[in-house]
Order: sequence, then C-alpha cells, then structure tokens
Amino acid sequence: MKLYQTPPVNVVLVEPQIPPNTGNIARLCAASRCHLILVGTLGFELTDRYLKRAGLDYWDYVSWEHQPDKELFLNSMNPAKIHLLTTHTTTPYTRMEVKESDYIFFGKETAGLPESWRLSHPERCFTIPMWEPNVRSLNLASAVSIVVYDALRQLNRF
Repeated sequence: MKLYQTPPVNVVLVEPQIPPNTGNIARLCAASRCHLILVGTLGFELTDRYLKRAGLDYWDYVSWEHQPDKELFLNSMNPAKIHLLTTHTTTPYTRMEVKESDYIFFGKETAGLPESWRLSHPERCFTIPMWEPNVRSLNLASAVSIVVYDALRQLNRF
C-alpha cells in the first residue's frame, strides 16, 4: 500500500456496502494518485474476493486507509476542506471549488450520507445533476469518477 504525502484529493467513502464499487474506486484512486479513505462500518471484509477482483492487481498502487469511527473522522475535518456529494441538494458539483488535498465525501450506496452531516454543512453539499426524475442516483463508482476527474481538471492535473 502506498501513502501519498499530498494527494490531489482525498476520496472518502462513508460506509460503502458493495465490494465491486469500492474496488473500482480504488482502481480510479490508483490511476489518479488520489488517496482513498473508507470510513465507518463497511458492508464487506477488506479481504473480500469481490473487492480484490474489482481492484484487480492495482491494490499495491492504492493509497488508502480505513477510519472506523465516522463521526470522529468528520469532526476532525476542517469544514473548508470537505465537499459532500448528495442527491439532497440542487447545487451542482461543478460549483465546488476544489483545493489541493481536499476531502470529497460519498455516502453508502443504499442511503447516501448521514442527514445530520448534510444539515450541519449545507454550504458544502453538491450533487451530480440528473434530468430523469425516475432515476434516484448514479452508481457510486460512476459518481466518484465524474467528480474526481472534474476536481483534477480544476487542479490542473492534466
């Protein structure tokens, strides 16, 4: 496991539940040199074969950690460094002003981020616009990809 001293952004998955999503996001983080932080109770074991299969042989290139206490982790953050992705806002992610090593939070697949977090940081909440009202959300790995690559664009990483 690599640990980047100054990653472009930190991708934070709060209580992820589906191993292939986390594996795909880990691969994205390896490719983009972003740091991956898994927060809270995970819906799988870190040794899960589906997690490993989705990340293929890239896990040695992923900078990652697990923070088991989600409330302690959020409360330790500088609010100016966090961005919360949620379907419960109308502010598009394209309005995020990303700075080097900011933290971009994504909630668990079935419930998103805790409501208390969204309510305590409404100015830090962003969404990926969707135009079909019958579509509740995008796949977690797809959402992370969209937002991370826009953050990298803002940081002039390519």
